[in-house]
Amino acid sequence: MRLINLLNILLLCNLFTAHSNDRDTADHINFGGALRFNYNLSSWKEGQKKRFGDFGYDMFRINATGSVKSIKLNAEYRLYSQGFGGGMLKQGWFGYDLSDVSEIQLGLQQVPFGIQQYNSHNWFFNLTYYLGFEDDHDMGIKYIHDTGSWQLHAAYYHNAEDLVFGDVPASPNRYSYDVTGRNKESSQLNIKAIKRMGSRNHIETGVSLQGGLLYNLDTERHGTSWAGAVHAELLPADSPWGIKIQIMSYEFLPEAAPGDTPGIIEMSAYGAGYNVASAGKIYTFAVSHTVNIGRKLADAITFYNDFAFLDKANSDFENTFMNVIGGMIRSGPVYTYVDMAMGYNHPWLGPEWTNALAAGTAGTTSWHYRFNINFGYYF
Repeated sequence: MRLINLLNILLLCNLFTAHSNDRDTADHINFGGALRFNYNLSSWKEGQKKRFGDFGYDMFRINATGSVKSIKLNAEYRLYSQGFGGGMLKQGWFGYDLSDVSEIQLGLQQVPFGIQQYNSHNWFFNLTYYLGFEDDHDMGIKYIHDTGSWQLHAAYYHNAEDLVFGDVPASPNRYSYDVTGRNKESSQLNIKAIKRMGSRNHIETGVSLQGGLLYNLDTERHGTSWAGAVHAELLPADSPWGIKIQIMSYEFLPEAAPGDTPGIIEMSAYGAGYNVASAGKIYTFAVSHTVNIGRKLADAITFYNDFAFLDKANSDFENTFMNVIGGMIRSGPVYTYVDMAMGYNHPWLGPEWTNALAAGTAGTTSWHYRFNINFGYYF
């Protein structure tokens, strides 16, 4: 039923676009989307291994971009299975160009922090995503100033992508990881600066700063949170190689109620939450190499290895590691990710879900792997 409603909305939007273009050829709205299926085989799931893995539906999405009377639009709605949160708005914002080098965006948009658009090459993203610091989207306003050699972001986010208003816990049905449970993100400020270098600006170095409030539903008081990162990226301009390096620190300091477990914070996405160490450092290194093929079934293959290490501030907690090695095969509109993802104290890559990114499982933890193939048709 949700898919039928989504297709009906798309049809109506196309009709609107046609009439809009008749009135004013400068106005336009373009539509696209994707359909993805996924196969996976996990080392810690005995039943799945006996079935030789599972293969099924991953996600269907609709994208809309364009402008009407100088107001820009960018929206993306995703429909996952009910077990992964169902339908959700990944992003949706209005924008306006203040000048040739300045833009302002209002709505649900990407938080300017760290390497973007992604701090990774693979389908799983990197460990920064699972703690809310990669491809995060929140509700607010952002200013972007880009001269080519320099890029500056300044943003204010009133809250995360809350689906239920009022003094109730935030819904876990969301695309990007945010603080949930008995705390809610509030009044966050972000500043990010990028310097581009090289003959074709293919080297980017930058610094990101983030600070905000955490409103506790039990104590009705505000705690604080902050994060900072330095990062560098080699873009594959004249070379087939790509490199991403980032070092960051973060800390969540909620005004928790008596009896709450210290040193952890709850975060959620895709319909479920888990605990995260409230302070730590994350080190990531990702490298890729693209080989152009130009064959009928494959245009190019990008090989990559993405590594991450979470050093938790609490010395009693077990640290977390993540490594993904694989390749992305591009065949026209079809993109296929073939990944071997390995995790140590990782909720998505191991049997321990609730506390893998918090205390972990001391003495019993081992590396686990998930072999994954994601097939996506993008239109």
